[in-house]
Amino acid sequence: MKINQISILLQNKPGQLSAICGALAEANINIAALSLADTSDFGIVRMIVDDHEKAKKVLSEKGNVVNVREVIAVCVGDKPGGMAEVMKVVDAAGTNVEYSYAFAFHRGEKAVLVFRFADNAKAEEALAQAGLVTLGEDAVSKEIK
Repeated sequence: MKINQISILLQNKPGQLSAICGALAEANINIAALSLADTSDFGIVRMIVDDHEKAKKVLSEKGNVVNVREVIAVCVGDKPGGMAEVMKVVDAAGTNVEYSYAFAFHRGEKAVLVFRFADNAKAEEALAQAGLVTLGEDAVSKEIK
């Protein structure tokens, strides 16, 4: 299953991340996961939220450049080797990881690894064949509410 992630382009200056987090809070949108990558001039914030459509609307209305991309969220045990198991499967499938980040569920029992692959469909098929659980948006939203 794929889930939707929002990506926001921000100027690399104080208050930018605070502004988008504040706007989402005012709109009652919960953030499940966040990744921030920066350069000297700008940053890219990637988020999994409980309502990506509403988040895109709210942030766009505030003047932000917001994109929605499909990513794959893989649920593994929160223990050593969880990510290694996933990587073994996607490596065998011959697909590349473009980026990844993670968050935890159930107070440390489960970890969710978020991936953008060069070929999401190929990776998703390989993960399913290996018996690894991928999460849909409903499952993520339910867990963070």
